Amino acid sequence: MTDTFEAKGKRKKLVEELRLKGIIDEDVLRAIDIVPRHLFMDPAFLSHAYVDKAFPLTSGQTISQPYTVAVQSSLLKVKKRDKILEIGTGSGYQAAILAAMGAKVYTIERHRELFVKAQRTLTSLGYSADFFYGDGYEGKPQYGPYDGIIITAAAQEIPVALLQQLKTGGRLVIPIGSSSSQVMTVVIRTGEESFEHTEHGNFIFVPMLKGTVNG
Repeated sequence: MTDTFEAKGKRKKLVEELRLKGIIDEDVLRAIDIVPRHLFMDPAFLSHAYVDKAFPLTSGQTISQPYTVAVQSSLLKVKKRDKILEIGTGSGYQAAILAAMGAKVYTIERHRELFVKAQRTLTSLGYSADFFYGDGYEGKPQYGPYDGIIITAAAQEIPVALLQQLKTGGRLVIPIGSSSSQVMTVVIRTGEESFEHTEHGNFIFVPMLKGTVNG
């Protein structure tokens, strides 16, 4: 698995495009500049790896648009050594961005094929994360509480179990809505049973489903 001067140049152009679209978190932009997105994609799409679009993966999933990754990562307000739980590993690209920002990443994937492939990819690139094959709705309470939780699939409502795994002051970033459109929502835990919600624009994600898929 290799990076190239051409890919590095395309990433710099992508970073400038994201700046023009309003991304101002320099830690996020730096991570996007150094993480080789093309190594997380099917070889058929390599020539399009740094176009600001989502692309298909196996198992009916997608690798998110870089702008979407940047928005979610910015909304998390990640600090070095923050414990971040990711629901929906997918290709592993979002987890790599968080790891490149200095986070301690715990990531859950319900599709075994994606789980195995993402773990192999991140490990080979030297990004550290704890991988789990399982149901994202349950989270991983034994490793919490978390400074941040990021959900990379669309939910119709916020899973209560995940809210309970946030630290006080922690942030959960989740797209909420129907299958056709969701509102990016940030939930901040302000107390033992109190939460503050804010909304941050419309996006489209694959649905967040319960259970696991073996194969």
